[in-house]
Amino acid sequence: QVGLVESGGGLVQAGGSLGLSCVASGASGQNVNAMGWYRQAPGKQRELVALDSTAGGTTYSDSVKGRFTISRDSAKNTVYLQMNSLKAEDTAVYYCYADTNYPGEWPRTSWGQGTQVTVSS
Repeated sequence: QVGLVESGGGLVQAGGSLGLSCVASGASGQNVNAMGWYRQAPGKQRELVALDSTAGGTTYSDSVKGRFTISRDSAKNTVYLQMNSLKAEDTAVYYCYADTNYPGEWPRTSWGQGTQVTVSS
């Protein structure tokens, strides 16, 4: 029910920066427990990049810690990922996700369609 739309991907040189945004729609009446980002590089499994959850705070993959920053605007149901010091290894499709639930109901996970980030070297 929750729609997630990512934006901000593109092509950047190694060492550069990009900022991603993801807006959740259709979340009225729901608790947004967490929003975050995964990525999937060619030939690799989808992996966690960063998570911002009400219960657990902020979590980063070791591969991006210190370079990426996740933030969330709860009022707008929007999550951001600021990516600095980008490396060629960061090239991937980045997927937004959200964990939401109606009060008294089990949570569900929603996924965006992804936005391509390409880092050239």
